[in-house]
Amino acid sequence: MTRNKPSAMKTRLMKAVKQNRRVPAWVMLRTNRNFLRHPKRRSWRTHRLRR
Repeated sequence: MTRNKPSAMKTRLMKAVKQNRRVPAWVMLRTNRNFLRHPKRRSWRTHRLRR
């Protein structure tokens, strides 16, 4: 990917980075460990983002 990105693409990439976090520990505790894994988790190597 190029070094100079348009600002719209930059914000989309930042949002994707923020969304790709694990489930917080307090959510696991609150749901009695029913919600352990994130359904929308994305791997950088296998799943590409749309540009």
